[in-house]
Amino acid sequence: MNFVRVYIRVLKELGSEYRLAVVLVIANLALAAAQFAEPVLFGRIIDKLAAGQNDPASIQWQSLLPLLMAWVGFGLFTIASAVLVALHSDRLSHRRRLAVTGSYFEHVLHLPLSFHTASHSGRLLKTMLDGASGMASMWLSFFRENCASLMALGVMLPLSLFVNWRLAGLLIVLVIFFGLLTTFVLRRTEGMQGRVEQFNTDLAERASDALGNVPVIQSFTRVESETFAMRRIIDEVLSAQMPVLSWWALAAVATRASATLTLVGIFLLGTWLHMRGLATIGEIVAFMSFATMLIGRLEQIVGFVNAGFLLTPKLQDFFAVLDTQPGVHDKPNAQDVGRLSGRVAFENVTFSYDGRRTAVQDVSFVVEPGETVALVGSTGSGKSTTLSLLHRVFDPLHGAVKIDGIDIRDMTLVSLRRNIGVVFQEPMLFARSIEENLRVGKPDATTEEIQVALERAQALDFVGRQTDGLMTLVGERGRSLSGGERQRVSIARALLKDPPIMIFDEATSALDATTEKQLQKALDAATQGRTTFVIAHRLATVRNATRILVFDQGRVVETGNFDELVAQNGRFAALARAQFMAAEPAPVALPHGVGSELPA
Repeated sequence: MNFVRVYIRVLKELGSEYRLAVVLVIANLALAAAQFAEPVLFGRIIDKLAAGQNDPASIQWQSLLPLLMAWVGFGLFTIASAVLVALHSDRLSHRRRLAVTGSYFEHVLHLPLSFHTASHSGRLLKTMLDGASGMASMWLSFFRENCASLMALGVMLPLSLFVNWRLAGLLIVLVIFFGLLTTFVLRRTEGMQGRVEQFNTDLAERASDALGNVPVIQSFTRVESETFAMRRIIDEVLSAQMPVLSWWALAAVATRASATLTLVGIFLLGTWLHMRGLATIGEIVAFMSFATMLIGRLEQIVGFVNAGFLLTPKLQDFFAVLDTQPGVHDKPNAQDVGRLSGRVAFENVTFSYDGRRTAVQDVSFVVEPGETVALVGSTGSGKSTTLSLLHRVFDPLHGAVKIDGIDIRDMTLVSLRRNIGVVFQEPMLFARSIEENLRVGKPDATTEEIQVALERAQALDFVGRQTDGLMTLVGERGRSLSGGERQRVSIARALLKDPPIMIFDEATSALDATTEKQLQKALDAATQGRTTFVIAHRLATVRNATRILVFDQGRVVETGNFDELVAQNGRFAALARAQFMAAEPAPVALPHGVGSELPA
């Protein structure tokens, strides 16, 4: 069953805590043995007292004292061991919970953008929190309670046969019944709980979407409809969860009923055996204690299986993410290339997202250090994909991308991306201070370097106007700033990184015309000596590029500088005419005769 496989996987995730886990298992074994000894010793004491019932004076303390001391000793050992096991179990589960949370977080950050494009961030966050908390709960309950319960079954049942095999038979029947009942309920509800978890995931995604787009919801008066949609999903969760809860409630009732019947059965059978000299009163008392203890342990196990069963879909999602392998990773012999000079060469590069339709087809070009190359073309023509291949968001299916003559697949990802600064069309700021967002580019940057980067990005003035200056918190995704301000912080962040290669993906699209002209001059100065790639739809922003590559359906169809491409009267010239003609103001039609009256 999925539950068993997931449970084994959870135990394998103990990692560096493996030795402590082994110690805790051994401690639980000792605890189970001590708990078995207590009823046996108590039964022996009862037998000695019963033997002297007709002549109380014949009972000697010398014969009772060893049994009493052993009984008390095992009781104290049980208490001390349980405290120590619980203490270390708590610490182990909390340490591993934080460790697997960190591992999941790091793993997700290494997964390719294609994975994140297809996965909702709310779902990934829910999976991380639910998975880590679920594993911590399973570790804690296993080492603190359920390991001892399993050990008790393994110790108590075999040894109870040596005490009185007839009474032990009832305990074995009880265990078999519990096992069959739990297996039956698990099989009936396994698929149901998977549907419940899918609805819970939908709930998290819907809530994350709504909370992330509150301005849109309020502006378009969607509060009522979004609330209705959320309540509909909640109703689906409840309707799917109730049958599962009903089955486990039935299991709980059957468990309690069988426990009561077992106690009654042991008492009646024990009485019948005692009347025939096949069981002593002490054995009956011991087996009543055995049964009570065993029932408690079995109920713990059933409760654990129930809780683990409810967690299984969450843990399956967690492990599915952990098992996702990054499509782009370091080769075993990848080298740290240090700082590159920035000569970029695409050699017959072809790439496809789905293996059927090519996004980039046989692209070849060379860019020398210090050159500025613009990529233009219609949406979906392959511009962004081409530059994504440069900083290894993807790897090409055919051909090679080289920097300074080295195939970028032979470089470590860290050293490659350390040499490339990217300014995305969407600024993507963290909900932190302006300074923290800037230091993403260079954590050890000096105050002077930050000031220079802000000045070059035309951001120094607006940062100075903020109440807390560089320490101003920008809110989630930088929402407390305007679109142009966010983009200027993003550009300053890339400039602070000071890489030999820069990529600007529509970096000025959110700026007004005046700021764009100022920023264009700043970028011209800031990109001197760097290899610069610019993706732009507004052709006026690439007029001063060293070279322009015109893309169409994943291919480079034209290349040259601005004037050369216009002179060719090809695709670029058509794009330019369409943009510049659209930008020209339409003539104002004057009423008949008015024009003749205007002064010359």
